[in-house]
Amino acid sequence: MWQTVAEIERHVATDGWGAPVRLFALVRTAEALRRDPALADRLPADVVAAAEADPAHLTSVEQDGLPAVVDLDDLLGQLAWPEAVDGAAVVVERVLVPPDAEVEVRASAPADDEARLAALAAHPLAEDVRIAVGVLRDGRSECVVRSRSKDRDTDVATGATLVPGLVSALQATFSG
Repeated sequence: MWQTVAEIERHVATDGWGAPVRLFALVRTAEALRRDPALADRLPADVVAAAEADPAHLTSVEQDGLPAVVDLDDLLGQLAWPEAVDGAAVVVERVLVPPDAEVEVRASAPADDEARLAALAAHPLAEDVRIAVGVLRDGRSECVVRSRSKDRDTDVATGATLVPGLVSALQATFSG
């Protein structure tokens, strides 16, 4: 699964920074080919070969036409996936600051949320990051985080629980 989430993050990275939230359904390629054999003609040959070699191979399908929402929690709260979808991935950009800097800004910034966010983003230790999180119905997860200051494919951080809150929120789209 790490490879699928890394490929999604690299795909989104080709559009540069400042992108909106992107959402992907994850399907087992071999199963999708079994349900729709004509799909083999629309997929690259290397993807079909990978699915033949590995029944767990995943294909990502970007979801267009996302509903207009105030924040990511609202979007994820509206999602439900059909049984044919084996997992999901989301890619978001965020500004991170060290905890001490966040405490400092919160203590000195106005109570207005927008002003506080602007102050956090302007902090000298602020770091733009792109976060890609993928989850499967069985609970497995993978995260890929790329910082703007180290914007290279070789400098991404990876791990199953790097962004636990987002992992949990995305997994919740499969319950119910």
